Amino acid sequence: MSVFIHHTNKAYAFVERFWHATSTWKVIVSFTILIFLFAIGIIELNRQHWLPENLAASLPENHFYAVHLAFSMLLVIEVVGLVFVIARSVADSVGKQFEILSLILLRQAFEAFVEFEEPVRWVEFNRPVVEILVNAGGSLLIFIALGFYYRIQKHQPITDNEEEQFRFVGMKKLVSLVLLAVFTALGIDHTLKYFTQEEVYSFFNTFYTILIFSDVLLMLISLRYCSTYHVVFRNSGFAFGTVVIRLALTAPPIFNVVLGVGAAGFVILLTLAYNIFSPEIAKEDRIRII
Repeated sequence: MSVFIHHTNKAYAFVERFWHATSTWKVIVSFTILIFLFAIGIIELNRQHWLPENLAASLPENHFYAVHLAFSMLLVIEVVGLVFVIARSVADSVGKQFEILSLILLRQAFEAFVEFEEPVRWVEFNRPVVEILVNAGGSLLIFIALGFYYRIQKHQPITDNEEEQFRFVGMKKLVSLVLLAVFTALGIDHTLKYFTQEEVYSFFNTFYTILIFSDVLLMLISLRYCSTYHVVFRNSGFAFGTVVIRLALTAPPIFNVVLGVGAAGFVILLTLAYNIFSPEIAKEDRIRII
């Protein structure tokens, strides 16, 4: 088992070092900027009717689609970052998922702008305006909630045994590598379907569904190293928060924000309760064992 964990750690360290390298980050950001500018240029050419008809028919004419594309690429970067956070801390990975949700809400706010004529001007207080205000306001509330969430975190090892802690972290790194492989496969499959004009699925909704199962898996793995009630309850509660995030992604406007902000409030209360009462519950568990 130790040899397997050792090789997992080496593979994880190599991938993480590559992803967080300054040169890699510069290439990714430069590529994102180029794609954004290219999308704006193609849309402008389409607006001026300078593209072949068969190509123009499949392209948008509103420049805010380029903003949507840029946010989608930013979300891809954040999801890859989430994969690496999982190996460091279960609590931080939950926070990262809420960060991605807030960016998705902002992207949805920009999506509503495609229903406006260019240049953007006020017409009337209608559905797109409501969606913009609700999604943007919801993303801000989640941003504020995350500030409180990270501030009250108290990171503690799941076990005092160094060997068991080493194995637990190694198992989390293995889950992270598997998630990265699944994420890459989904990305390739989604891209191929898009360019072959097949029916495409919601990429981020699908990945969040997979995250639900990975969170439950991590909770079960943690039982190998710590079976105390308060730890099990906290990790199960975090998994529940992930489920609510998944519901928020598919819910209609307003309900998506209510679910997202509600889930953020739930994990904050869960963390506060864990910080306050877990020492007493842990003490009671030790008394029962004795």
